[in-house]
Parts: sequence; structure tokens; C-alpha cells
Amino acid sequence: MSEERPDPAGGAEQETPEGRDGAGIRSGASDGGSGGDYELSPPVDARTRGEACAEGDFGPERPTAAVPPATSPGTSSGPSDSGAVSAGLIGGVPGAEEPAGGPDPEASADAPADRPRPLHDPDPYDTPPYGTPGPWAPAPPVGHPAAPPAPPVGHPAPPVGHPAPSVGHPAASPAPPVGHPAAPPAHGGHTPWQHYDPWAPRAPFQQNGARVAAREPRSGRLRGRLVLGAVLIALVSGGVGGAVGAALELGGGLPGDVRLPQAGKEPTGRAPDSVAGIAARALPSVVTLHVKGNGTEDTGTGFVLDRRGHILTNNHVVQPAGANGEISVTFNGGETAKATVVGRDTGYDLAVVRVGGVRGLNPLPLGNSDNVQVGDPVVAIGAPFDLAGTVTSGIISAKERPITAGGEKGDGSDVSYVDALQTDAPINPDNSGGPLLDARGRVVGINSAIRSADDSPDQNSGAGSIGLGFAIPVNQARRVAEELINTGRATHPVIGVTLDMDFGGDGARVAAKGTDGGPAVTPGGPGDRAGIRPGDVITEVEGARVHSGEELIVKTRAHRPGDRLKLTVVRDGGTRTITLVLGSANGS
Repeated sequence: MSEERPDPAGGAEQETPEGRDGAGIRSGASDGGSGGDYELSPPVDARTRGEACAEGDFGPERPTAAVPPATSPGTSSGPSDSGAVSAGLIGGVPGAEEPAGGPDPEASADAPADRPRPLHDPDPYDTPPYGTPGPWAPAPPVGHPAAPPAPPVGHPAPPVGHPAPSVGHPAASPAPPVGHPAAPPAHGGHTPWQHYDPWAPRAPFQQNGARVAAREPRSGRLRGRLVLGAVLIALVSGGVGGAVGAALELGGGLPGDVRLPQAGKEPTGRAPDSVAGIAARALPSVVTLHVKGNGTEDTGTGFVLDRRGHILTNNHVVQPAGANGEISVTFNGGETAKATVVGRDTGYDLAVVRVGGVRGLNPLPLGNSDNVQVGDPVVAIGAPFDLAGTVTSGIISAKERPITAGGEKGDGSDVSYVDALQTDAPINPDNSGGPLLDARGRVVGINSAIRSADDSPDQNSGAGSIGLGFAIPVNQARRVAEELINTGRATHPVIGVTLDMDFGGDGARVAAKGTDGGPAVTPGGPGDRAGIRPGDVITEVEGARVHSGEELIVKTRAHRPGDRLKLTVVRDGGTRTITLVLGSANGS
């Protein structure tokens, strides 16, 4: 049978067995034989070049990666202008080499136009691991392709409805044997293995030869998403919880519950010059006295003078104890101790008692009453009606306010004369003997008397405070306390005259006679030496106006024995100034 060849120019191809695959089919007889068995003839290029090839020593051609052009149904297309080789059976010997420098021109002239070309040119560098690969070297081992390749750039995609290949045109050649190297791509074509690198790390390949991009491990991505989700949930939960809590707090809790707003806990410390700060420092040094004797009981206040246990209070607080009475001292912390009288003075209304066997006493610091000014803030501490540790506050309302207290005996021996500090800090019964403190917590006075609504200056009056309280200046109390501790008795400064307490004029008039019928001016006394005579009216002491005999006594006792005192005296209508040195008399 004669062989039909495809038209090199792309003409119509004869529908013969030879023209379909590029290899003729011969019968067991000669070319012109009639019937019988048929067998495949060697490839045309092998017969043309005179190469000896054993029967059956040829294999099918590998398909190219180029997409065949669209054809009409029922017809097979010839070789395209792109140089792609038609699928079929190609004769040849695997590993045959093409001469270096390209194909033989003479052979190319004699060979048919559809002669297939090797898949790649010979490798002049003998690249391992294949050595010098033949033109028909098998492809390397094929992994699992990730996905079908997309059509190469520049090649049209096959139209929808392209017919399946006809019988005899395999859709794809069988996979090469495992372990054989891949065949290089044909000129102008694109093969799946053109990017293969034998030295690169193992990685999955796509069908076009490109490695599949490394993907982040799924577990890592999942862990990151879980962490992000947990953080978002925590943030949202915290925000929602805070909003709900705030709403419940502002709204008074759950529906049906009544919650009243209240301030939170605050620091307990206060400024040192505040009332709370002053009280916190002073209260441990203030005590309450309970006195029993002569069938009576009384309560008063006192404060610690020193670490030896001396406590200062008012004389009228301890007076009920007498010589055989009992005095109990209760400290701010609740401890109690027995006390004894060290000394007391009726004229100054001051007394000192002492406790024994008590350690850790904290004496109150003493201030200076001469530095006090009207309007200065003060704090009073006492035990009114046995309510120990009662703290009140106010200001200094006046200074040098002459007051007298006592006088129950009628002979004036129990009268107290005080050049007092007046305060509006509430002072009530049983506050007697307590400290009056300045803004720095120092003692400036000893609370002693009040003016009550019944016009009685007595501390034991049943009426309460109306804002008129009086305190003995600490400068006077300090001198008296020192004398009581050191000698058991206090001394009083004296002028050495007897006053007419019934005089109704302005000033203090010297009486005509003494209380015992003797001279009104003590012979050799301070007044006698200064030239004072009976009937003289003393109107000023150290420039301060005096309106009565009580005021003169108060002004005199505000000084110490031995102090020099300047007096203004009116005699026979004339005024004169005299100076004297105060004498001393023992108190009672």
C-alpha cells in the first residue's frame, strides 16, 4: 500500500492509516498484497535516513503542552504553524543524539516535513544526574499534581464543545517510568518540566512545572485565629460586664432591690491642724477622773503633764475627795489607775494628782497663752456627764476676762479669781480640768467655768453650754502646777491692801479697815512702801482699766510674786501713778 503524507503547507490530509499517526500500516505481504495481517511499519524518518530499526523498536511520541487549534467536528487537523508535533507512533531509538550544531541540512531536505524533533537539544554540559540525556529521555518521577495547568500565555483556550480525540489519537501519553529524567521541552513549546531543578528541596509540583507556593501550616493559622478570638471575646465580655455593673450601680442594683448610694472607704489620716488631727494626737493624753469622798461623787477631766504620772485638773474636781477620799483615773484606752493628790489651790482653782505604776504616758505639749489672739481656733476636750473623750471646737472669743467662781463658804476663802480666756467652744459640766488646745495641738488653757442660762458661773450648774466658756490661761496654770509639784502649795502675788468689795464706783477702793479690824494697808507691805493709803481708788493696772475689786485681784494674780506693777490711783480728786513690787502669800 502506498503511504500518504500530510501536506507540509497545511493542506487537507488523506484519511488513511498512514496519515493519521505518521507511521504506515503494512500487511504481512508486499506493498501491493491483498488481505491478511497488518503490522505497524517503522517511522518514516527512520526509513528515510536508512537507520536500521528492529521491528517494534519504536515508541509513541510524547504529547506537547500546546493546545491544538480548534477544528470542525469530524476532521483531523494537520501540523500547526507553531511546530507542534501530532500525537502518534514515532519510530526511533531512545537516546539517539542529534549532531551538535542542529539537524543535518541534507537529512532535513530529504526528510518529510512532518518529521518529529527531539524534545530538547543535547546538553553540552553533561548535567548530573543524567549525564548526557538523549533526545528521548524519559521524564522524572511525577508527584501528585496540585491542579490542572492553566493554558499557557499566548495560546488560545479550546472552544467549548471541542470534540474528544478520535480513535488512534491518544489524549495523553502514559506517565513515564519512575526514576527516569524528564524530557526537555520542544523548541517553541512549553512542557511541565521546564522548571524542574534536581537540586531543589522536594515540593509538590503543578502540571506546568512550577512549585506549589508553600502554605502556612493549618495548625498555626488555626491557633492564631483561636487566640485572636479569645482576646476579642475577653474584651467584649469585659466591656459588657463593666457596662452592666455600672448600670446596676447607678440604677440601684437588680430590679426590685433598693440600693442607696454611699461613699467608698477613704484614708483615715487627717491634716495635723484639723480638728480631727488635733484630737487624734491629744486624746491619748486626756483622762477622766472619778472622785468619791464625804458621801459625794464627782466627775471631771485632766491631762498628763509629764511621764512621772503628774496630771493637772481643777481644784473643784478633786475637792470632794478631801483627806480620805478616792480618786480613780481612766485613760482614753480604757486603763484605770488610782491617783493621789499632790497639791491643790483654791484661789487659782488648780490641782495636781499623780498615778503610779503606769508606763507609756504621753504628756501634752504646753503653749503660750500670751500668744493667743481673739479669733484663733481652739479645741476643747472633756467628759461631760461622764462621756469621756468628747471633742468640741470653737474660737477665742475674748482675753483677760475676769471671772470668779466658788464662794460657797461665804467668807471668800473658796473664791477663785481667774483672768480667763473666753471661748465659744462648748464646755459643759464635767468638762472641768480638760485642755483647751490651739491649732497646733498645744495647751493654751484649762477649761474651768461656764456662764449658763441661770446666770450662774458655777461649773456644777445643771444647765448646759450657751457658748460662754472660760479657761485658765496656761501661763498661770504652769506656774501654779510647778509650785504644787515642787512644794505642795502655790503662792499668790499680793499688793498688801484690803479692798472694799461693796464699793459701787468705777475702780477698786482700798477699805478703811482690814477684815479683822486691823489696818487696811499692811504695814511694811508692797502697798505701804509704794504710798497707798486707805480710801485710794485704783483705776488702772499696767494701763488696763479696772472697774471693781474682783478685777483688781484677777489682774494682780495674773502676775508672779516679785513682779513690778504700775498702778493708777485716784486720791482726793487727783490722779497719780505709783509703782510697787508684788509680794507673796501662801495659797490655801
